Amino acid sequence: MTETKGWVTGVNGNMVGVRVEGPVSMNEVAYILVDGKRLKSEVIRLKGDGAQVQVFEITKGIKVGDRVEFSGELLSVELGPGLLGQIYDGLQNPLPLVAAKTGNFLEPGVYLEPLSRDQAWPFTPTAKTGDLLRAGDSLGTVPEGVFLHRIMLPFGLPGAWKLVSLKPAGSYRIDEVLAVIADEAGDKRELTMVFSWPVKRAVSCYEERLRPTEPMVTKVRLIDTFFPVAKGGTYCIPGPFGAGKTVLQQITSRHAEVDIVVIAACGERAGEVVETLKEFPELSDPRTGRSLMERTIIICNTSSMPVAAREASVYTAVTMAEYYRQMGLNVLLLADSTSRWAQAMREMSGRLEEIPGEEAFPAYLESVIASFYERAGIVRLRDGGTGSVTVGGTVSPAGGNFEEPVTQATLKVVGAFHGLSRERSDARKYPAIHPLDSWSKYRGIMDPDAVEYGRSFLLRSAEVASMMKVVGEEGTSLDDYIVYQKGEFLDAVYLQQNSFDAVDASVSPERQKRSYSLVLEVLVAVIEAKDKEDARSWFYALRQKYLDLNGAEWASTRYSTLENEIRGLVAGRSKGREARGERLIKVLE
Repeated sequence: MTETKGWVTGVNGNMVGVRVEGPVSMNEVAYILVDGKRLKSEVIRLKGDGAQVQVFEITKGIKVGDRVEFSGELLSVELGPGLLGQIYDGLQNPLPLVAAKTGNFLEPGVYLEPLSRDQAWPFTPTAKTGDLLRAGDSLGTVPEGVFLHRIMLPFGLPGAWKLVSLKPAGSYRIDEVLAVIADEAGDKRELTMVFSWPVKRAVSCYEERLRPTEPMVTKVRLIDTFFPVAKGGTYCIPGPFGAGKTVLQQITSRHAEVDIVVIAACGERAGEVVETLKEFPELSDPRTGRSLMERTIIICNTSSMPVAAREASVYTAVTMAEYYRQMGLNVLLLADSTSRWAQAMREMSGRLEEIPGEEAFPAYLESVIASFYERAGIVRLRDGGTGSVTVGGTVSPAGGNFEEPVTQATLKVVGAFHGLSRERSDARKYPAIHPLDSWSKYRGIMDPDAVEYGRSFLLRSAEVASMMKVVGEEGTSLDDYIVYQKGEFLDAVYLQQNSFDAVDASVSPERQKRSYSLVLEVLVAVIEAKDKEDARSWFYALRQKYLDLNGAEWASTRYSTLENEIRGLVAGRSKGREARGERLIKVLE
């Protein structure tokens, strides 16, 4: 194979022009030799004998004439046992190991091995000699945290391969030869527990891609009831700065009914990332009682890191998520914030002197965002099992303007929109998801008619509230005022949660259904009130009872007593029931 060489012809920020001698391909990894250091970069444009490469390091010291070496390999990540519980940067450097070996900062040109070569893993074979295997099929398993990690054939292998030999059960390091396979021509290949895969190429060695239908329960009432997310689906959380995007993602990662959580901090401020890194190792997993980090991977790139590394961190994270999906696990990928990633694309596009689109973002912004979210999905594997990757990305539009390009491009491809409101955030309402602006295309745990009935009260209540701002409370009729109070009641006792309460912080689907049925009893009741003060005091008292209800254990005597008291209270204040409301209550019960 001809060795490809190159020389630096110009430097523009993190973009370096190179004159090339020999074959080179897009997204190939190149190394710029500077003062004995090898700075990693990626080819992003080819034109004649010239190439543009984006450098994943600070480009200080690079000069015209510096030599460039091309690796012949695409930008890839290393996949194998030991990923769970790790904290990486966008190039898969293990950050705790960086701190131990080189101090608080990683020296330019230094790239550490992502997975330990010293640890031995207890391997249990599941395949047999003579089996015909394909890419993604399992050779055996090793325990990793609370899961069995499948040792699989590398994803890029074409066709069927015969298993020539396989090591017996025992402990092996990840770089030891574990198996030998042969293709139809008899060419043999040795396999270990670890292999590499290009980050910008989707993993597709499954049998069939399925339609997301099963809800991914987050145990946040507002999401599960009104704006559900499906396993293998996509959703976005846009909102102004300080509205609670990162907090909502952290709560979701802890309580959502998924197996693996991958967090991509793709350009967030260093303070938020440091908070995540400090808190996650101390969090207890509600499912196992052990550390939450045992089933979490964090890809960390702050806004102070090189721009090109933000883009790499997004693709590194989704590739790891697809890897665990191929094992039949349900993975949740949280990207925070995709706006920073888009800003990195805008900067690189500007350095390439491309024709800009809206607000100077590249014209291909929509297609790049779509290609990222399209890597989510639920798939059926060749062994009959299923696995899923659910992708949730935050968006940070300046000033909370949802009309800006990144938010609009994201809304075109996601299945659920959880728009955060500055007004609700300032009112200390958690979560600050706006119940009227948000939407979802997925079906959740509740009956759709019951959900629509509750949203209709929120809409009517909002209309009355808008009218009251003009005419005042005294200019509002008593019937309209009761509708307004019903909407406030639904907001206060059901849409909002107390994340500091041991029970209310995460609510099971069964508890949500039972609570919502009680809330509907209040909404469908035709309340008799003497005046607005009477209506206000009665709804306030009822809200306090429901708030107590949310913090009580299901099986306790206190709960049963309180539930009966509320039902009796509603019955005593009601002139009758709406037929549709009665039907909805029966559906929920």
